[in-house]
Amino acid sequence: MMFKSLRRFTYSLLAILLASLSVPLLAKADGQSTTTHTLNNSYVVYGAGVASEHYADLDNVLGTDSNFKKLTSTASDYRKYISDSTNTTDAAMISSVAIAPGDPGSGVKVNIKDYNGSNNITTVTAQQYALVAQMAGVTDVTIVVTANRPVSGEAALTGVYKAFAADGATLNTTNTATANQMLDATQDAINANSDDKTYPGKLMAAVGDTTKQIAQEKQDGNSLTTDQIAKLLEEALAKRGISEQTTTNQVNNIVNVLVNFQNSPISSSSKYVSNVGNTINNVKNSTGNLMNKAKDWASSIDTKKASETAQNWFQKLIAWIQSLFS
Repeated sequence: MMFKSLRRFTYSLLAILLASLSVPLLAKADGQSTTTHTLNNSYVVYGAGVASEHYADLDNVLGTDSNFKKLTSTASDYRKYISDSTNTTDAAMISSVAIAPGDPGSGVKVNIKDYNGSNNITTVTAQQYALVAQMAGVTDVTIVVTANRPVSGEAALTGVYKAFAADGATLNTTNTATANQMLDATQDAINANSDDKTYPGKLMAAVGDTTKQIAQEKQDGNSLTTDQIAKLLEEALAKRGISEQTTTNQVNNIVNVLVNFQNSPISSSSKYVSNVGNTINNVKNSTGNLMNKAKDWASSIDTKKASETAQNWFQKLIAWIQSLFS
């Protein structure tokens, strides 16, 4: 009788533990269905055009260690995730990235790191990378970008998307292509305001505000016209205090991509509406290349290690319980 009671108690305990662990698993499943994803592992992705002799230096700059799984981003990956109408070659894939899981609700944070004292990402800003990655379906991660020689940086997110694919969460290519269009659409405005270090964060926050409103309207059954989307963006720019710094032509370029965003699968995602707010908070007041402090990057790695430790402990517990009845 005592043995049967112990067995019932043990099964009950096991059921409780399984239920507690099912919450994040279900959350990930829901994320899969709504085209929004986070990571289970940490990755470093080298551009295919980078000679392997530079890997050690890149690892040092990116702050990676042996816990990071290693991948290479190729021209074929670029055509898959960014644009299939390009002549990009492997030799042109120079940007390298490291990406690690962040805390739930942390959004996307991006650091651009100097290589041997030089900022070799010459065009794209950390704030652009962050919001564009969110638009592509990435969330709750920290990304570090660098290059061993000067490049515009437009291909860097290819490595991020490939890391997600390796992690078992392939991003929708319509979302990634539309998101990368936003890099091009916002670049002219950012270049024109290069003397204002706060402008990239304010602009990308305004774009994020507008995507959130578009997604909310779509999920309420409303399809917005181009003029309505333009009005939302103009209001968001005014809210961020940069409407007079952004020309009509620059606004129109962004609106054209926002129309594509409305037609992309991710705008139907309720997860996107909640997650983009976290990334907006990250970019809105940020300036320069460092959105995440070094200790927070270390924390992202430690979070992954802690998760692995918990999983190992649980597996050992299950094995011990099974041994009681074997």
